[in-house]
Amino acid sequence: MKRVLIITQHFYPEIGSHANRIKHLYMLLAKNNFEATVLTTEPSYPNKKMYKDDQFWDEESLNLDNEHIIRIGIKNRKYSSSFLNRLYYYLEIMFKFILLILKDKQKYDYIFVTSPPIFTGFVGLFAKYRYKTKFILDIRDLWPESLKGVGVFDNPLILNIFGALEKILYKKSDKIVINSLGFQEYIQRKAGILESKIMFIPNSVVKEELASIEHKKKQSKKIIYAGNLGLAQNTEIIYQLVPLLEEKGIQLTVIGYGVNKKQLVESIKNHKNVTIINPVTKKQCLNIIAQHDLGLVTLKDKDVFKTVLPGKIIDYMTCGVPIVGVIDGYAKDLVNNHGVGIALRDKHPEQILSHIMDILDNHSTRYEMANKGQQLILNDFNWEKNITSLIEYMNESTLPQQRKERKDTKDVTEGLHVRMESLHK
Repeated sequence: MKRVLIITQHFYPEIGSHANRIKHLYMLLAKNNFEATVLTTEPSYPNKKMYKDDQFWDEESLNLDNEHIIRIGIKNRKYSSSFLNRLYYYLEIMFKFILLILKDKQKYDYIFVTSPPIFTGFVGLFAKYRYKTKFILDIRDLWPESLKGVGVFDNPLILNIFGALEKILYKKSDKIVINSLGFQEYIQRKAGILESKIMFIPNSVVKEELASIEHKKKQSKKIIYAGNLGLAQNTEIIYQLVPLLEEKGIQLTVIGYGVNKKQLVESIKNHKNVTIINPVTKKQCLNIIAQHDLGLVTLKDKDVFKTVLPGKIIDYMTCGVPIVGVIDGYAKDLVNNHGVGIALRDKHPEQILSHIMDILDNHSTRYEMANKGQQLILNDFNWEKNITSLIEYMNESTLPQQRKERKDTKDVTEGLHVRMESLHK
């Protein structure tokens, strides 16, 4: 049985696509006869207090798995407006991970590390040489490009240093996994690597998570925004849309978290058509999404966000909810080309409202989009199917040391055979 060390900043029971992605990967590796160990932090995203609630610990098999899930405590808080505080937070995690790896006496066939942050990626590179094994780098976002996109930090010298470090990770990894096809061209151009080194495994779902879409034939005029309200999301559009939706009798549900949540909630909470729901478990979130007629997704108009595929798009399609997105690039093309909603760059609220009304007022279109979304999930965003490429790579790939050991064993066996044959003669 091959052994895998997974290094990740976020993991179950945390909410968000990062933790959910690695949770599924960990569980599917176990189902495919890999012994996986997770090195992660104590749950704290978006805040530590919420994980005192037992409802978030809803995977009993993981709750009992203390042997293979190793967590470190973090003193510093990530969610600060100060870049230096954020940097200290990432560095604290990196050094604590490295200390644990230095003390670890285990052996692993693979190191699987998910990034960003880039500092976790360098923990994986350190682990590659510490354990003398192969390093698989999972890229969920382009970093430091995303720093520039959200406007957190714009010092050109530091960004150039981070860019050079990013290039080192791409070159030194043995395999790169991406969750958006929009990343592929950038990574190849940045590091000068072959397409064959890159593997596409998008954020996906398991079949049991698919919602029934029969009720989608009925109209309830309810739309939803579910997910991060952070620096990458254009929350101003939501604020502008609310009074227009209210005039049309359309209800908006917001299940959100992130640095811009408080400001958005304060600006829309007095509108009678708005319902604010605090963060819930993944299962509960999908159940709530499925009760709506349409899902809203927004991103800021920056080049780096043209490469991403927001996790909420996957969630909406899973629940059979058509999408209206103020997005561009890869995500926009996916929504429009597959007919699962309407995506546009236009940020004018009246134009967005017009598209919302077009979908809500046409029952057959809404049902067709819902059906196409779920078919796309089954075909392209299905964990059971998508994990196979990683499993095949890990089963077929052999370390140089393992090849040498096999050759030595073969040489000894052949030599023994010759000696026994001579003795027989």
